[in-house]
Formats: sequence, C-alpha cells, structure tokens
Amino acid sequence: MSRAPVVRAVTALAVIAISLLIALTMTPRLGLDLRGGTQIVLETKDSPTAKADAEATDRTLEVLRRRADALGVADAPLARSGERRIIVELPGVQDPARAAEVIGKTAQLTFHPVEGLAGEGTKAGDGQRVIPDEDGAKLLIGPARLTGDGVSGAEAGTDPQRGGGWFVTLDLRDKGREAWAKLTGEAACNPAGDPRRRVAIVLDGKVLISPQVNEGVACGVGLPGSSTQITGSFTVEEAQNLAALIKGGSLPVPVEIVEQRTVGPTLGATAITASAQAAVIGVVLTALFIVITYRLAGMLAAVALLCYALISYAALVALGATLTLPGLAGFVLAIGMAVDANVLVFERAREEYAAGARLRPALEKGFRNAWSAVADSNITTLLAAGLLFFLSSGPVRGFGVTLAIGVVASLFTAMVVTRVLAQWAVNLPPVARRPRLTGLSDIGRVRRWLTARGPRLMRRRVPYLVVTGALVAAAVAGVAVRGVEFGVEFTGGRLMEYSTSVPLTADAARELVSDAGFPNAVVQSSDAGVSVRAGRIGAAEEARIEAALESKGGQVAKERDELVGPSLGDELRRNALIALGVALAAQLAYLAFRFRWTFGLAAVLALVADAAIVVGTFAWLGKTVDGVFLASMLTVIGYSVNDKVVVFDRIRELWGTRRKAPFAEVVNTAILQTVPRTVNTGLGALFILGALAVLGGDSLTDFAIALLIGIVVGTLSSALVAAPLAIEFERRGTAPPPRPPHTRAHRTRDGSGAVV
Repeated sequence: MSRAPVVRAVTALAVIAISLLIALTMTPRLGLDLRGGTQIVLETKDSPTAKADAEATDRTLEVLRRRADALGVADAPLARSGERRIIVELPGVQDPARAAEVIGKTAQLTFHPVEGLAGEGTKAGDGQRVIPDEDGAKLLIGPARLTGDGVSGAEAGTDPQRGGGWFVTLDLRDKGREAWAKLTGEAACNPAGDPRRRVAIVLDGKVLISPQVNEGVACGVGLPGSSTQITGSFTVEEAQNLAALIKGGSLPVPVEIVEQRTVGPTLGATAITASAQAAVIGVVLTALFIVITYRLAGMLAAVALLCYALISYAALVALGATLTLPGLAGFVLAIGMAVDANVLVFERAREEYAAGARLRPALEKGFRNAWSAVADSNITTLLAAGLLFFLSSGPVRGFGVTLAIGVVASLFTAMVVTRVLAQWAVNLPPVARRPRLTGLSDIGRVRRWLTARGPRLMRRRVPYLVVTGALVAAAVAGVAVRGVEFGVEFTGGRLMEYSTSVPLTADAARELVSDAGFPNAVVQSSDAGVSVRAGRIGAAEEARIEAALESKGGQVAKERDELVGPSLGDELRRNALIALGVALAAQLAYLAFRFRWTFGLAAVLALVADAAIVVGTFAWLGKTVDGVFLASMLTVIGYSVNDKVVVFDRIRELWGTRRKAPFAEVVNTAILQTVPRTVNTGLGALFILGALAVLGGDSLTDFAIALLIGIVVGTLSSALVAAPLAIEFERRGTAPPPRPPHTRAHRTRDGSGAVV
C-alpha cells in the first residue's frame, strides 16, 4: 500500500493545526489605511559635507525615530526603503501638518552667535548669514559653533515655585559642553539688551529661538556643565515642540518629504467591514455554486476553501506582513482563484470517468492530469505577484504579498487538502456504490451540449481578430481623446477626502474650492463625501479648502490626505510602465519555455489586447488610474494567462495524441473541452468581485470593475484571440507537433519475484 495518502493526510492536518494556533494567538498587523494614521516617505539628499548613502540614511533613520517618539508615538514603524528612502508610519496621528513639521525638518541643527541686527543694507560677510528671528526681526549671525551632534536631549518642564512658567532643558554631550560654554561666554561679554548677547538656535534655515544669555553669566566663562535651561513665555505646546525639535538633533544629511498619506480611522474601519462582508458573501456564493455543480466533491472543495482562508490568514500573520486595503482585496480575490485548481481536477476526473475508469482511479487521474495546468497557471500568477512586490511601493506591495501567499495556499489546499478529503470520501462504501453522489460521474450539461452540437469555433477566426482589433482601436482612441486620469501618486500633488454632515453636490463643492483660491483643483462628490485633488499645496492652503467646505458642508472631517512629490510621481509612473512591460515579457518567456514560441507570442498579443481594452475603458469612463489600478492590471494579466495556460495545455495534450489531425481542429476540440472549467472558474471569481464592487467603497469598486472587465475580456480572448493567433503562427512555423505523453509500462511479475 502506498504511503503517499498517509503522508498527505498528516501534512494537511499539521498545517491546518498550526494555522489555527497562529490565527487564535496572533493578531494581524494592519496598515495605516486600515487603522488610521499618517505615513511619511522621506528621501535623503546629498549635502556639501556628506553623501546620502545607505549608511547616512540609517543614521538619519535613528534621528527620525527620536523625533517620532517626541510626537508621542511609541515604537513607530520606521524602515529604510532602498538606499535613500525612509518610510515613517505614525499610527493614530491625524495631524499631518504637525507630523511633517516635526519629522521632516531637513537641515542641520546649529547654534550661532548673534552679531547684531541686520538692516536693509546689511551684507553678510564670510560665514555670516542674515536670517529672521522667531519674532521676524532680521539678525546677522556668525558661523555655527555647535551642531546637534553635541546635544544629547531636551525636555519641556515647569516649575510651580516660579509661577508655573514653562521652560526647556538642554542637555549636552561632552564634545558640546566646551563649545556651548565658549559660545555663551562670548555672548555674555556684551551688555544686557544688546542683540550680540543672544545665541541663535537654527533648524532648517529657521531660527527656533534666540535666547539672551542671563545677566548673571560671567564674560568669557559662559554656561559650563552638561545642562542649560531656556526660559521664556512659552505655552505648553511651544515648549514641547521646541524640546522635540532640539532633541531630534542633527540629521546626518538633509531629507525631503516625497510622499505623505493620512487616513482617518473611520475610513479604515469601513474598509475592513466592507472587505469582510465581501469575503463572507463571496465565499458563501462560491461554496454554494461548487456544491451545486459538483455535489459531494464540491462540498469537500468548500471545506478545503475554508482551510485555504485559514492558512492564508495564518501565513500573513506569521510572516508579519502588513495587511493593507489592496491587500484585503487581494485576499478576497484569491479566494475566488482558489476554486480554479479544484475545478480543473474535478473536470479532468469527470472526463476519465466518462472514458470508462472507475471512480477512485478517475479521481487519481484527475489530480495527476490536472497538475501541469495547475502548476503553470499558479506560476504565472506568482510572476505577477512578484512584479507587484519588486516594482511597486506602498499598499500595492501589500497586494502582491497577499496574492502570492494566496496562490501558494490555494495550491496546497487544492492538491493536498482536497485530495485527502476526496480520497477518503470515494473509499466509503455508500459513495462507491452511488458514484452520482460525488458529482464526478456526469460530464455536466455544458459539456453534453457542446459534445452534441460540436460548434466549429475556429472556422471563423478572422472575424474574431477583426472585432478584437476594433475594440483595441476604440480603447486607444479613448486614451487619445479623453486621456488617462492618473492618480496623485503618478502625477504628484495632493489628494484630500472629506466627509461632510451636510451633503454637497460636485458643483457646489467645486465652487467652494474655487472661491478658496484653487480654481484648477479637481473636485468630486459622492455619497461618501468630497474629494479634492490639487497640486503640491501646503498645510495652510489645505486649511483654507477645509474651511471653505465647512461654510456650506456643516461639520467636515478629513478622512484621507495624500501628498506625493513630483519626483516620486514620475518614478512611480515609470515603474508602473516597467512593471506592465516586464510582466508581458515574463509571461512570453515562460510560455515559450513551457509550450512553444507560437503559443507564447499568441498569448502575449492577446494579453496586450486585454490590457489595452481595460485601460481604454477606464479612459472613456474617466476613472482614475493609480497604484490600485496597477495591481488590478497585473492581476488581470495573471488571471488571463491562467486561462490561456489551461487552453494551451489541453491543445498540447490533444495534439500529441492526434499528430495527423489538422491543427485548427485540435484547437477547436481543446477549447470545447475546457469551456466547463472556464465557465465554472470565472463564475467563482465573479461572485467575489461582484461583492467587492457593491460593498468595497470607491477605491475597491474601481479595483473590482477593472478585474471584472479584465476577466471577461481575458476569458473570451483565450478562445477567440489567442487560439486563432496560435493557428496562424503555426501555419508559418516549422516545428513538428509535440510527442505524445509517455506512459510507464507496468511489468507483469513472474511468481513472487524473490531470487537467491
């Protein structure tokens, strides 16, 4: 007796048990778009004295970590991305202006002697600068005597015995004490009230404060020791902010904010609820569909589908992956794709049973014969997920991670969990006596109808290609006439979404924003609120927009705020085009390797048509093309390739056994045989996407619409575009048909087989 079924059963139980333990004992790490907060992406820049390399960026990251702590965000996630980027996440921080002001200070923290007030004709000498002080008066300051490297910390405090006024304590390192004492000692040699008795503390070209040295400090002696108090008429916020900026210290190299995102916690909670509802509805509808279609086998596949959801979730939690909004969408979508492998196996088992095999051998052959198509289709999806991870950024990378985990989990549950359950079921005597219970003893209504009618689809190849060309031309015309509405992350600028207590129409909101001084801003209104997309505006301009909306919209709450620099927008747009190009090239290379160059070229040309039609549809509809759209496009490519892999795998198999038959006839038969799988798998995915489109909110709705269009177009193009193109290419090819698959001959054993 083979030990393989036992090994598979033990492995399945172990994986499910471990996944259940992880799911019950660990909590997922939610992205900021689900729990609310601010994310800032900083890019280090070269300075006259330092190069922005990986080492300098790491040292900058540590300084930023102290600044994040000063904002009251303990253990804020900070990570270096590439050599010069730093991603700062501030959960719960809903004030992007304050976060950017404290985190994004770019220049060195320096301490300067004040050499006098500057008039209109004052010219700075060597090493001198003219700079406004904290009250706006212009000062002439000398070269820096001390940098932030000499500062060990700063704290805001108050002394009730002095009337409760706030002050800031400045703590110095060893190398900073002598410089501070010398700087204050020189300032103390000037009379009280003289501007030269002041010391300027400068950050980012701006004077934080320029305190005067106390009258009790001796000339030439200064303030010795490791601690100094800066007093004044500070409010509590002013003292805390000053302490935080000084404590942040000196950055090794300057930094620039290239991206900033703020999401309200309400929006995150809504997204989680919508995705959860879509997942439940999609799973229930998909499970009902496969149970109705495949009876007992479908019921076992539904159990395996639940195991898939558990294993995928546990893998995400165990790996510490950040679950983002697109990631949730990828998780829900992968549920629909998980059905594909089960459908492939069951359809092959039906064919084997119809050919005369008994129930158990038919099931075994179904798993064995479907493996090639299952493996190829999953590998192509993993290629798309890998490209999403390496060529994208932010939440879209989370989608790539989630999709990859989903693919691996679906492969395991279909080929191991479902196989264990199905083998156990077909061995039960009641099931063995009644094969109809399994749903595998009947080829199905669709297959019977196709077998009886035998439509010759490939006879009209040219009209299919002409219609496809017309659709692609219409799509290109949409891009040329309407243009592609790129999102903020591809163009740079600022996107703000507000919820209002009083509903505003798009025209009313547009007029309010225009009156606030932004006539060129793109303003949209929906049931969820108002979205405003403008150029790279600052916090003051954003406040004017919010105030304008409040004048007619009642209570206004900012739900989302995204700021992307133009350089990052150009880079993301370039990476998006690279990702699509590399995806198509990777699919061509893989298909040419696994099949034939004619199949690979036909598939890639069909994929180009699929992608063009989806992009053109979005252009005609005026929908935004952003990072989430990129995720949907690469998923469309992966899903479309899945379908083409199944068709070409069947063509290769049939052609190997019917080498003398006309190739067009072989292709026609292969398409008719794979239609049931295509229909059943497509319906499973459409249930999920339909739920996402209805429940998912604006961003997930566009994601679902792109995938709905892509799946329908990609499914049709497999039979009506890729297959006809393959026929045309093979007419010009010289390679012989593939050889029939080898089957191992079983030798008859003579006697017991024992020898001496």
